[in-house]
Amino acid sequence: MTDHTFTERSEVLRARYRTTLGAVPRAVEDRLRVAQAFDRLPTEEAFTALRHIVLADSPLGGRVQQLVHFGQLLALGRAEPARIHARGALHAGAGIADLIGVAETALITSGTPAYALGIEIIVELLQDDDGQVG
Repeated sequence: MTDHTFTERSEVLRARYRTTLGAVPRAVEDRLRVAQAFDRLPTEEAFTALRHIVLADSPLGGRVQQLVHFGQLLALGRAEPARIHARGALHAGAGIADLIGVAETALITSGTPAYALGIEIIVELLQDDDGQVG
């Protein structure tokens, strides 16, 4: 595959992430670098297509789907992906109160560590927004 072809095809993938999350996560850029180095872009295209079906074409709608992802990732203790999906939820129309509700649900289903991670992420988002909490 030529560099030009790779660039065009990978930009289509990046556009899908921008639509869903508002940005292209660092992990996606890492996967694209590996795909280019080892001529594996079709794998990333297939993964992104499936991801798009599950997230963008979900009967839950983008906002709820992102909130579900946020909660699941809190339960799994996956901090960076949870941050990405918290921002994705805000991008899809969720509010901070929705994220707090998810973090509180995580407290019941997954315990204090999940809740604490959720609140940590929410505080970061609030600080990013206006430099302070409350």
